[in-house]
Amino acid sequence: MDPVNMKSVQDALEGFLDTEVYVHLETTNGAYASHHNEQFFSAGAYIRNAKLTYERAKITGAGPYRVGLKIPFGWVYAEGITHYEQDDKGRLLLAGHDYDGKLAVALQISTTPFE
Repeated sequence: MDPVNMKSVQDALEGFLDTEVYVHLETTNGAYASHHNEQFFSAGAYIRNAKLTYERAKITGAGPYRVGLKIPFGWVYAEGITHYEQDDKGRLLLAGHDYDGKLAVALQISTTPFE
């Protein structure tokens, strides 16, 4: 994966506009909770092969980045994105790594289901 290039990611996001896609969205403990301090709790979320169509997409921020997908009745957001890749299957793979290099968030978009 490469560090985020906002134009490349924006172009890739727009390539899926108004197309039925499969989304994988995952957060791990590193995304919202600091485990160096016991007052914080662990948090995480996971969804795989959610089928949706988005009408607008945007990457914002100065890094780490926020990616939003506008769906008919709301938004799908991923915050903390630091890296991206468009693989040989045409899938857009976005990831956010914490200060220790561990995965904190992943957002993946594909026209075919994830395995």
